[in-house]
Amino acid sequence: MPDKIDLSLVIPVYNEEENIAVLSSRLTAVCRGLGKSYEILYVDDGSKDGTIEAIKKAKLVDENIYAVRLAKNFGKAGAYAAGFHEAKGDVIITMDGDLQDRPEQIPDFLKKIEEGYDLVTGWKYTGKGKRALSSILFNGLVQRLTKLRNIHDTNCPFKAYKAEIVSSREENKNAGLWIYGNLYRFIPAMAFWKGYRVTEIKVENDPRRFGQTKYGPTRFVGGFLDLLTVIFLTQYIKRPMYFFAILGLPMLLAGILLDLAIVLWGLLVTGRVGHFAFLILGLVSVIIGVQFIFTGLLSEMIVRLHQEQRRDIPVYKKI
Repeated sequence: MPDKIDLSLVIPVYNEEENIAVLSSRLTAVCRGLGKSYEILYVDDGSKDGTIEAIKKAKLVDENIYAVRLAKNFGKAGAYAAGFHEAKGDVIITMDGDLQDRPEQIPDFLKKIEEGYDLVTGWKYTGKGKRALSSILFNGLVQRLTKLRNIHDTNCPFKAYKAEIVSSREENKNAGLWIYGNLYRFIPAMAFWKGYRVTEIKVENDPRRFGQTKYGPTRFVGGFLDLLTVIFLTQYIKRPMYFFAILGLPMLLAGILLDLAIVLWGLLVTGRVGHFAFLILGLVSVIIGVQFIFTGLLSEMIVRLHQEQRRDIPVYKKI
Protein backbone atom coordinates (compact mmCIF):
# COMPACT_ATOMS: atom_id res chain seq x y z
CA MET A 1 0.00 0.00 0.00
CA PRO A 2 1.49 3.40 -0.98
CA ASP A 3 1.77 6.22 1.53
CA LYS A 4 -1.12 8.11 -0.09
CA ILE A 5 -4.19 6.76 -1.85
CA ASP A 6 -7.44 8.21 -3.13
CA LEU A 7 -9.95 6.89 -0.60
CA SER A 8 -9.97 5.53 2.95
CA LEU A 9 -13.05 4.02 4.58
CA VAL A 10 -12.82 4.14 8.39
CA ILE A 11 -15.39 1.88 10.06
CA PRO A 12 -15.49 1.49 13.86
CA VAL A 13 -16.90 -1.89 14.86
CA TYR A 14 -17.79 -3.40 18.20
CA ASN A 15 -19.24 -6.93 18.32
CA GLU A 16 -20.33 -6.84 14.67
CA GLU A 17 -19.18 -10.35 13.69
CA GLU A 18 -22.32 -11.18 11.72
CA ASN A 19 -22.25 -7.96 9.68
CA ILE A 20 -18.62 -7.96 8.50
CA ALA A 21 -18.91 -10.40 5.58
CA VAL A 22 -21.95 -8.74 3.99
CA LEU A 23 -20.64 -5.22 4.56
CA SER A 24 -17.17 -6.04 3.20
CA SER A 25 -18.64 -7.58 0.06
CA ARG A 26 -20.77 -4.49 -0.63
CA LEU A 27 -17.91 -2.09 0.13
CA THR A 28 -15.51 -3.95 -2.17
CA ALA A 29 -18.01 -3.90 -5.02
CA VAL A 30 -18.56 -0.16 -4.67
CA CYS A 31 -14.89 0.75 -4.27
CA ARG A 32 -13.75 -1.32 -7.25
CA GLY A 33 -16.39 0.37 -9.35
CA LEU A 34 -15.01 3.82 -8.52
CA GLY A 35 -11.72 3.23 -10.31
CA LYS A 36 -9.77 4.74 -7.38
CA SER A 37 -7.11 3.39 -5.06
CA TYR A 38 -8.75 2.60 -1.74
CA GLU A 39 -8.49 0.95 1.65
CA ILE A 40 -11.22 -0.40 3.91
CA LEU A 41 -10.04 0.15 7.47
CA TYR A 42 -12.00 -1.55 10.23
CA VAL A 43 -11.27 -0.33 13.77
CA ASP A 44 -12.13 -3.11 16.20
CA ASP A 45 -13.03 -1.30 19.41
CA GLY A 46 -12.33 -4.17 21.81
CA SER A 47 -14.92 -6.60 20.46
CA LYS A 48 -15.63 -9.70 22.55
CA ASP A 49 -17.02 -11.84 19.72
CA GLY A 50 -15.44 -13.06 16.47
CA THR A 51 -15.32 -9.64 14.77
CA ILE A 52 -11.56 -9.67 14.17
CA GLU A 53 -11.69 -13.21 12.72
CA ALA A 54 -14.50 -12.11 10.38
CA ILE A 55 -12.34 -9.20 9.18
CA LYS A 56 -9.43 -11.58 8.51
CA LYS A 57 -11.73 -13.76 6.40
CA ALA A 58 -12.93 -10.73 4.45
CA LYS A 59 -9.32 -9.77 3.73
CA LEU A 60 -8.84 -13.08 1.92
CA VAL A 61 -11.30 -11.80 -0.67
CA ASP A 62 -10.08 -8.17 -0.79
CA GLU A 63 -6.46 -7.42 0.12
CA ASN A 64 -7.38 -3.73 0.57
CA ILE A 65 -9.19 -4.58 3.80
CA TYR A 66 -7.25 -3.84 6.98
CA ALA A 67 -7.97 -3.88 10.69
CA VAL A 68 -6.81 -1.84 13.67
CA ARG A 69 -7.49 -3.65 16.92
CA LEU A 70 -7.76 -1.49 20.02
CA ALA A 71 -6.54 -2.93 23.33
CA LYS A 72 -9.97 -2.44 24.92
CA ASN A 73 -13.26 -0.68 24.31
CA PHE A 74 -12.29 3.01 24.10
CA GLY A 75 -15.56 4.21 22.54
CA LYS A 76 -16.25 5.70 19.16
CA ALA A 77 -14.03 8.76 19.57
CA GLY A 78 -11.03 6.55 20.34
CA ALA A 79 -11.83 4.33 17.36
CA TYR A 80 -12.08 7.35 15.08
CA ALA A 81 -8.78 8.76 16.38
CA ALA A 82 -7.00 5.48 15.64
CA GLY A 83 -8.64 5.15 12.23
CA PHE A 84 -7.89 8.72 11.20
CA HIS A 85 -4.27 8.26 12.29
CA GLU A 86 -3.87 5.19 10.07
CA ALA A 87 -5.92 6.43 7.09
CA LYS A 88 -3.87 7.26 4.00
CA GLY A 89 -6.61 8.48 1.69
CA ASP A 90 -6.99 11.99 0.33
CA VAL A 91 -10.67 11.54 1.16
CA ILE A 92 -11.81 9.74 4.30
CA ILE A 93 -15.29 8.27 4.64
CA THR A 94 -16.73 7.08 7.94
CA MET A 95 -19.74 4.85 8.41
CA ASP A 96 -21.09 2.38 10.96
CA GLY A 97 -20.50 -1.34 10.67
CA ASP A 98 -24.08 -2.41 11.34
CA LEU A 99 -25.35 -2.32 7.72
CA GLN A 100 -27.65 0.60 8.45
CA ASP A 101 -25.57 2.86 6.17
CA ARG A 102 -25.64 1.92 2.47
CA PRO A 103 -22.17 1.61 0.84
CA GLU A 104 -23.85 2.19 -2.52
CA GLN A 105 -24.25 5.87 -1.59
CA ILE A 106 -20.50 6.45 -1.27
CA PRO A 107 -20.28 7.89 -4.84
CA ASP A 108 -22.84 10.56 -3.82
CA PHE A 109 -20.51 11.74 -1.06
CA LEU A 110 -17.51 11.80 -3.38
CA LYS A 111 -19.44 13.85 -5.91
CA LYS A 112 -20.02 16.56 -3.31
CA ILE A 113 -16.34 16.50 -2.34
CA GLU A 114 -15.44 16.98 -6.00
CA GLU A 115 -17.74 20.02 -6.08
CA GLY A 116 -15.42 21.69 -3.58
CA TYR A 117 -16.89 20.86 -0.19
CA ASP A 118 -14.53 19.87 2.60
CA LEU A 119 -16.98 17.82 4.65
CA VAL A 120 -20.18 16.06 3.61
CA THR A 121 -22.44 14.57 6.25
CA GLY A 122 -25.40 12.28 5.78
CA TRP A 123 -28.96 13.18 6.67
CA LYS A 124 -30.97 10.13 7.74
CA TYR A 125 -34.32 11.21 6.35
CA THR A 126 -35.77 7.67 6.39
CA GLY A 127 -35.78 4.91 8.99
CA LYS A 128 -35.48 5.43 12.73
CA GLY A 129 -33.27 8.49 12.22
CA LYS A 130 -36.29 10.24 10.70
CA ARG A 131 -38.89 8.99 13.17
CA ALA A 132 -37.11 9.63 16.46
CA LEU A 133 -38.57 12.79 18.01
CA SER A 134 -35.57 13.05 20.34
CA SER A 135 -33.20 13.20 17.35
CA ILE A 136 -35.29 15.90 15.68
CA LEU A 137 -35.34 18.02 18.83
CA PHE A 138 -31.64 17.52 19.52
CA ASN A 139 -30.58 18.37 15.97
CA GLY A 140 -32.82 21.45 16.05
CA LEU A 141 -31.05 22.57 19.22
CA VAL A 142 -27.66 21.97 17.59
CA GLN A 143 -28.67 24.03 14.55
CA ARG A 144 -29.77 26.95 16.70
CA LEU A 145 -26.81 26.98 19.09
CA THR A 146 -24.00 26.25 16.61
CA LYS A 147 -25.49 28.42 13.80
CA LEU A 148 -24.95 25.55 11.34
CA ARG A 149 -28.35 26.00 9.72
CA ASN A 150 -27.96 23.79 6.65
CA ILE A 151 -27.22 20.55 8.54
CA HIS A 152 -30.24 18.54 9.71
CA ASP A 153 -28.43 15.53 11.21
CA THR A 154 -25.05 16.35 12.72
CA ASN A 155 -24.79 12.95 14.45
CA CYS A 156 -25.08 10.79 11.32
CA PRO A 157 -21.97 8.54 11.20
CA PHE A 158 -21.98 8.43 7.38
CA LYS A 159 -19.62 11.26 6.44
CA ALA A 160 -16.92 12.16 3.93
CA TYR A 161 -13.98 14.41 4.75
CA LYS A 162 -11.03 15.83 2.98
CA ALA A 163 -8.09 14.33 4.82
CA GLU A 164 -6.83 17.68 6.07
CA ILE A 165 -9.83 18.00 8.40
CA VAL A 166 -9.37 14.85 10.49
CA SER A 167 -6.05 13.28 9.50
CA SER A 168 -3.29 13.43 12.10
CA ARG A 169 -0.58 13.75 9.46
CA GLU A 170 2.12 16.23 10.37
CA GLU A 171 1.11 18.68 7.63
CA ASN A 172 -2.43 18.80 9.07
CA LYS A 173 -1.36 19.32 12.69
CA ASN A 174 -2.69 22.87 12.94
CA ALA A 175 -5.48 22.76 10.35
CA GLY A 176 -7.13 19.51 11.40
CA LEU A 177 -9.52 18.73 14.25
CA TRP A 178 -8.56 16.76 17.34
CA ILE A 179 -11.55 14.68 18.40
CA TYR A 180 -11.83 13.36 21.95
CA GLY A 181 -14.58 12.30 24.35
CA ASN A 182 -17.85 12.21 22.43
CA LEU A 183 -17.18 15.30 20.32
CA TYR A 184 -17.24 13.20 17.14
CA ARG A 185 -20.99 13.91 17.10
CA PHE A 186 -20.25 17.55 16.37
CA ILE A 187 -17.48 17.31 13.77
CA PRO A 188 -19.57 19.26 11.19
CA ALA A 189 -20.07 22.17 13.62
CA MET A 190 -16.41 22.18 14.64
CA ALA A 191 -15.26 22.09 11.01
CA PHE A 192 -17.73 24.85 10.09
CA TRP A 193 -16.42 27.15 12.81
CA LYS A 194 -12.85 26.43 11.71
CA GLY A 195 -13.70 27.73 8.25
CA TYR A 196 -14.30 24.58 6.19
CA ARG A 197 -17.15 24.20 3.69
CA VAL A 198 -19.77 21.82 5.10
CA THR A 199 -22.84 20.36 3.41
CA GLU A 200 -25.10 17.31 3.64
CA ILE A 201 -26.85 14.77 1.43
CA LYS A 202 -29.85 12.57 2.14
CA VAL A 203 -29.01 8.96 3.01
CA GLU A 204 -31.11 5.87 3.60
CA ASN A 205 -31.19 4.43 7.11
CA ASP A 206 -31.79 0.69 6.96
CA PRO A 207 -32.90 -1.35 9.99
CA ARG A 208 -30.24 -3.33 11.84
CA ARG A 209 -30.15 -6.95 10.63
CA PHE A 210 -27.76 -8.54 13.11
CA GLY A 211 -26.53 -7.74 16.60
CA GLN A 212 -27.74 -5.13 19.05
CA THR A 213 -27.59 -1.37 19.12
CA LYS A 214 -24.75 0.13 21.18
CA TYR A 215 -26.70 3.26 22.13
CA GLY A 216 -28.79 3.82 25.24
CA PRO A 217 -31.16 6.56 26.43
CA THR A 218 -28.45 8.20 28.57
CA ARG A 219 -26.61 9.37 25.43
CA PHE A 220 -28.97 12.36 25.12
CA VAL A 221 -27.87 13.81 28.46
CA GLY A 222 -24.24 13.33 27.49
CA GLY A 223 -24.98 14.78 24.07
CA PHE A 224 -26.32 18.00 25.59
CA LEU A 225 -23.24 18.39 27.81
CA ASP A 226 -21.00 17.74 24.80
CA LEU A 227 -22.97 20.35 22.87
CA LEU A 228 -22.16 22.95 25.53
CA THR A 229 -18.50 21.97 25.25
CA VAL A 230 -18.57 22.38 21.47
CA ILE A 231 -20.23 25.80 21.74
CA PHE A 232 -17.44 26.96 24.04
CA LEU A 233 -14.69 25.41 21.90
CA THR A 234 -16.00 26.83 18.64
CA GLN A 235 -17.44 30.21 19.54
CA TYR A 236 -15.59 31.26 22.68
CA ILE A 237 -12.28 29.38 22.84
CA LYS A 238 -10.35 32.45 21.67
CA ARG A 239 -12.50 34.94 23.57
CA PRO A 240 -13.43 33.18 26.84
CA MET A 241 -14.16 36.50 28.55
CA TYR A 242 -17.34 36.78 26.45
CA PHE A 243 -18.54 33.37 27.63
CA PHE A 244 -17.92 34.01 31.33
CA ALA A 245 -19.21 37.57 31.10
CA ILE A 246 -22.52 36.29 29.71
CA LEU A 247 -22.86 34.27 32.91
CA GLY A 248 -21.22 36.67 35.35
CA LEU A 249 -22.48 40.15 34.44
CA PRO A 250 -26.21 39.39 34.88
CA MET A 251 -25.54 37.84 38.29
CA LEU A 252 -23.32 40.75 39.34
CA LEU A 253 -25.86 43.38 38.23
CA ALA A 254 -28.79 41.47 39.71
CA GLY A 255 -27.03 41.21 43.06
CA ILE A 256 -26.10 44.91 43.13
CA LEU A 257 -29.61 46.02 42.16
CA LEU A 258 -31.26 43.70 44.69
CA ASP A 259 -29.10 44.88 47.59
CA LEU A 260 -29.38 48.53 46.50
CA ALA A 261 -33.18 48.29 46.32
CA ILE A 262 -33.40 46.73 49.80
CA VAL A 263 -31.11 49.37 51.33
CA LEU A 264 -32.94 52.28 49.70
CA TRP A 265 -36.35 50.87 50.64
CA GLY A 266 -35.21 50.52 54.22
CA LEU A 267 -33.66 54.00 54.45
CA LEU A 268 -36.38 55.92 52.60
CA VAL A 269 -39.58 54.01 53.41
CA THR A 270 -39.46 51.75 56.46
CA GLY A 271 -36.64 53.45 58.34
CA ARG A 272 -34.64 50.25 58.76
CA VAL A 273 -32.94 47.74 56.49
CA GLY A 274 -34.69 44.38 56.63
CA HIS A 275 -34.96 41.27 54.47
CA PHE A 276 -31.56 39.96 55.52
CA ALA A 277 -32.12 36.75 53.52
CA PHE A 278 -32.49 38.81 50.32
CA LEU A 279 -29.44 40.87 51.27
CA ILE A 280 -27.40 37.68 51.59
CA LEU A 281 -28.85 36.39 48.29
CA GLY A 282 -27.78 39.61 46.57
CA LEU A 283 -24.32 39.42 48.13
CA VAL A 284 -23.88 35.81 47.02
CA SER A 285 -24.98 36.78 43.51
CA VAL A 286 -22.38 39.58 43.44
CA ILE A 287 -19.63 37.22 44.61
CA ILE A 288 -20.51 34.57 42.01
CA GLY A 289 -20.67 37.21 39.27
CA VAL A 290 -17.24 38.58 40.22
CA GLN A 291 -15.82 35.05 40.24
CA PHE A 292 -17.13 34.41 36.73
CA ILE A 293 -15.60 37.67 35.47
CA PHE A 294 -12.20 36.97 37.06
CA THR A 295 -12.32 33.43 35.64
CA GLY A 296 -12.86 35.02 32.23
CA LEU A 297 -9.86 37.32 32.75
CA LEU A 298 -7.64 34.41 33.75
CA SER A 299 -8.84 32.45 30.72
CA GLU A 300 -8.00 35.40 28.47
CA MET A 301 -4.49 35.46 29.89
CA ILE A 302 -4.06 31.72 29.23
CA VAL A 303 -5.38 32.05 25.67
CA ARG A 304 -3.06 35.01 25.08
CA LEU A 305 -0.02 33.02 26.20
CA HIS A 306 -1.09 30.10 24.01
CA GLN A 307 -1.55 32.34 20.98
CA GLU A 308 1.85 33.94 21.50
CA GLN A 309 3.45 30.49 21.43
CA ARG A 310 1.51 29.02 18.49
CA ARG A 311 0.52 32.14 16.54
CA ASP A 312 -2.37 30.28 14.90
CA ILE A 313 -3.15 31.14 11.30
CA PRO A 314 -6.74 30.75 10.06
CA VAL A 315 -7.55 28.01 7.57
CA TYR A 316 -7.06 29.35 4.05
CA LYS A 317 -6.46 28.28 0.47
CA LYS A 318 -4.03 29.91 -1.93
CA ILE A 319 -5.62 30.50 -5.34
